[in-house]
Amino acid sequence: MDAADVRDWDPGDGRISAPSAGRRAARTVDAVPRSALAPLAPDRDHHAPPDWSEVVEHFREGFVVCDAAGLVTHLSPVARRLLPEITLGALPAMVGLPALGDDAPGGEFSHHGRRLRVRRVALSAGRSCRYVEDVTESVTRADALLAERARSGFLAVVGEKLGNPLHPDRAAAAVVRLAVPTLGEAAVLVLAPRSGRARWWRASRAEDETPTVDSGVLNSTDLPPAIQEGLVGAEPHAVDWLVEQAVAAGWLPGLPADQACARVVPLPGREEPVGVLLVARRSTRWYDEDDVELIRAFAARAGAALTTAVLYRDQAEVADTLQASLVPVEPVECAGVQWGTAYRPAQAGLRIGGDFYGSHRLTDGGSVFFLGDVSGKGVEAAVFTGQLRQCLQALHRVESQPGRLLRLLNGALLETTQAHGQGRFATMVVGVVRPQRDGGLTLTLAGGGHLPPLVLRASGDVEVVPLTGMLIGVVPDPRVGEVTVRLEPGETCLLYSDGVTEARGGRRGDEQFGADRLLTAVTGCHRMPAAALAERIEQVTCDWLAHGDHDDIAVLALRAAGRSVRPTRHLHAVPAARGGPGESAG
Repeated sequence: MDAADVRDWDPGDGRISAPSAGRRAARTVDAVPRSALAPLAPDRDHHAPPDWSEVVEHFREGFVVCDAAGLVTHLSPVARRLLPEITLGALPAMVGLPALGDDAPGGEFSHHGRRLRVRRVALSAGRSCRYVEDVTESVTRADALLAERARSGFLAVVGEKLGNPLHPDRAAAAVVRLAVPTLGEAAVLVLAPRSGRARWWRASRAEDETPTVDSGVLNSTDLPPAIQEGLVGAEPHAVDWLVEQAVAAGWLPGLPADQACARVVPLPGREEPVGVLLVARRSTRWYDEDDVELIRAFAARAGAALTTAVLYRDQAEVADTLQASLVPVEPVECAGVQWGTAYRPAQAGLRIGGDFYGSHRLTDGGSVFFLGDVSGKGVEAAVFTGQLRQCLQALHRVESQPGRLLRLLNGALLETTQAHGQGRFATMVVGVVRPQRDGGLTLTLAGGGHLPPLVLRASGDVEVVPLTGMLIGVVPDPRVGEVTVRLEPGETCLLYSDGVTEARGGRRGDEQFGADRLLTAVTGCHRMPAAALAERIEQVTCDWLAHGDHDDIAVLALRAAGRSVRPTRHLHAVPAARGGPGESAG
């Protein structure tokens, strides 16, 4: 565009576009009067007139001026560079640029790999001007910003959703559900094999449908090679055979092998991958580097969630195994004896505590039975009870007389606690029960500082057994009390821990249940089976507590079943939560 062109151009609104430093949009400068654009004679300082072609050359926007008929009359240098198809005297719409036509209001369109923005301005005498700006870089930056925001938002949701599941199965199902459709039309997660078998989860969906999740199990030897590579930390890249293997495994429903692309990434674990993620979608949109980076970021979060879930599962399995070994064991069957038990630990979530009971069969047909309470609560107390039970299991084979058995146990306990610097002690009742021909039982009881047992006679009377003794595990030679009790058929002996008598409740919530209330509670219960009696003691104790905190509670009842009654035992389940008024743990 030369100076003559500028002289002939009338923008109509008295303004022309000019570049602006630091801004994409052009700003305008005051219009120059047509007379000022005519060739001027040198002034007295001999200054030459401005060359407007050089000014227009540096405008950010190009402009195309059309006459009333729509023919191009003027083209700026920027317009010639952006729209090389347009020539003077041509109609813009006729050269494949409908966005520049008379009826087009403007907007954005792609042209020769660039993104152009057009705005139309009416001029005088029916003429018009199209301002054309190259906005490729700004649009690219805006698209990149939107894409990054979308990726960040997606990963934030993933982190939130995967922060809750602590079970590997639920975490794996959440991973594949979150991967679809953002990462692909189908997603498959394979966990590292356990015992030669690998669990897998798959999420897939048709268009505009909610993803469906299913799962299965494969032998580790049947896993596709790409999955096996991923489980050792590799990231396969051969797209063709990745898809073929996934299709052969039945993991890509509705995605033919010749119309899909896939990626496989390992899920990071503590020392080795915790699993492998495979994502696939139609090949109309291949996975570029940005997509792969998003998949890797997703895999890192999924790997962390699954590692946590697997670690929690392993620890829970260990805890369950240990708890099962520390929960009181039900008494073994004994001819003529009917057993009843109740057990409620102070910390119901642990299922274990410091109270214990059990029995061991003797070679002469009788049984050694016991109930005790160790100092402390929770896991440490439960471990201590486990040590006592193991000692009793070993010692009863060499000594079945209750008093001497308690003294042997006291010596073993002192050696253990002194060797480990512990100050543990216990209260216990150890007894030997032997059936009699008439259906009655003979009990020999030894006391180690424990609460005295109760005997429910057939007449309805309740007797307190005068059993005394010293704590076990405190002094080398404790005083151990010993008594013999005879049970007629239908009579019951009741052993209990201080969690019953020291339970605090009542109106103020701080009054102990006490021995007197216990005697009242069992009065009239002499006809109850041993199992029902044990449950009643637990129930009235929990009623008294009214959801309050309590110590470990243990009850052991043995009833002379008589010759005509088959020996039974009560298998008492440990409650999963603390009981309330009127609630039985049986």
